[in-house]
Amino acid sequence: MIMISVVLAAYKGEKYIVSQVESILSQLSLNDELIISDDYPEGQTYTALEKIINNDSRVRYIHGKGAGLIKNFEYAINNARGDYIFLSDQDDVWLEGKVKAVTDEFIKGADVVMHDALITDETLNPTGKRAFEINSAGTGIFKNILKNSYQGSCMAFRKEMKDYILPFPEKIPMHDQWIGLMGEKHGKVHLIDHPFILYRRHSENASGMGSTFMQKIRWRIDIIGCLFRK
Repeated sequence: MIMISVVLAAYKGEKYIVSQVESILSQLSLNDELIISDDYPEGQTYTALEKIINNDSRVRYIHGKGAGLIKNFEYAINNARGDYIFLSDQDDVWLEGKVKAVTDEFIKGADVVMHDALITDETLNPTGKRAFEINSAGTGIFKNILKNSYQGSCMAFRKEMKDYILPFPEKIPMHDQWIGLMGEKHGKVHLIDHPFILYRRHSENASGMGSTFMQKIRWRIDIIGCLFRK
């Protein structure tokens, strides 16, 4: 039987994480797992989820390494036991049919899958925008080095891809771009032009922060070097 692992990187996630976890668990079978790697375990994330953690054997709560978002996802992925590994942020909400739609793409031969997302405000009111439109989503190594369109909260990959993806190179700007590029280089990437999450935007988002022009140039040079070596 196919096992699904969902890896959720948490950091001070108590404000929104319960609704996200509930939306994930509603789509998982008894054979699946949700790994919550808490990078700030001294906070209130565990308290918010304590009842769920103690009453649902599918949930594995672990302490992250305290080394930031990318390393937290790396640690969670390393702990994943499933055949298909789904990435999750702590503050979104999964929409019905996500797991089935993505799993169907794996059955068709995909190694990495990404779907669209509905962009919402802090209280999950749709803004009328979608991630694929904003990011000009598409496949292609050159395209996604020039302008990354991979969004981790909408991505999943086969366990076999871990051999290429991990460990994350030290100088990559974000884990999702690296996962997508490894899919391009070593497998097949499928895109699903349908939104399967509510992507909550708020002032505390851990990803999507601004960067300088010189940082962007440096990141592109670094990731090209990493691609040649991997």
